[in-house]
Amino acid sequence: MSEQNEVPEEEVRAEATEPETAQAPKVEQAEAAPEEGEQAAVEAAPAEASEEPEGGRVSSEGEAAPAEGEPTEATQKEGDQGQDGETSATAEQLREELEFLPGYWYVLHTYSGYERRVKANLEQRIQTFNMEDYIYQVEVPMEKVIEIKNTNRKVVDRVRIPGYALVRMELVQENPDAWRVVKDTPAVTGFVGDRQAPVPLQLDEVVNLLAPTPESEAAAEFEAGQAKPKKEEPLPIKVDYEVGESVTVIDGPFATMQGTISEIMPENQKLKVLVVIFERETPVELGFNQVMKSN
Repeated sequence: MSEQNEVPEEEVRAEATEPETAQAPKVEQAEAAPEEGEQAAVEAAPAEASEEPEGGRVSSEGEAAPAEGEPTEATQKEGDQGQDGETSATAEQLREELEFLPGYWYVLHTYSGYERRVKANLEQRIQTFNMEDYIYQVEVPMEKVIEIKNTNRKVVDRVRIPGYALVRMELVQENPDAWRVVKDTPAVTGFVGDRQAPVPLQLDEVVNLLAPTPESEAAAEFEAGQAKPKKEEPLPIKVDYEVGESVTVIDGPFATMQGTISEIMPENQKLKVLVVIFERETPVELGFNQVMKSN
């Protein structure tokens, strides 16, 4: 009876283990499926990211957007317009003033250096010969410039085009008397172009000659004290010493010693003085207030 019972027990154990072994591969396959999907998603992510160009973002139209902080074409144009805005506004205002004035503008050839004298002489001749109804205006194109002399800045008025002047008058061909008054003005050699029938200037040409240049406007602002320099300019220093002049040291370790000025440094308010030390001339740097002229 015991042997007969052992056989069924082994069969029962075998039957119990067979279902577990058969179900194991199904579980592994179910778990492996999501792993393959995740790996595919990870591999696809860098590929999508690599499509963005290095220069910046890509717009919807396919053009690369400018990097952050990089000036665009629009901002560059605005900057260029801002630099010339004030000058163009002045020229436009002058154009509006000249557009409806009577007469025509002609160019006169004058002796160089006599332009302003020609203006004064012609204005006097207009009154003398009663030509106010035919000759209206005389102008010499001028400009302001900054001249530097002896470390001092000074704004001066200078003739913009030496040897030329402008006159606004009625047509020369229809007014020979007015033409003769202008032509016979002292220091005037004649009209530019055809001397008998000169061609008047266009309005744009007149504006270009009479409108102030950017440099001239900057000089005018400097003269009016409205200029704002980028860095503070040092005030000019008056130097009352000359190279080779004898001085006496009145302060410092070399006081009472005689010396000769070898170099002047006005920006530092200092001098280089040659003093005799141990029977040898030695350059010593001293301030303006440390020496006085020798009698």
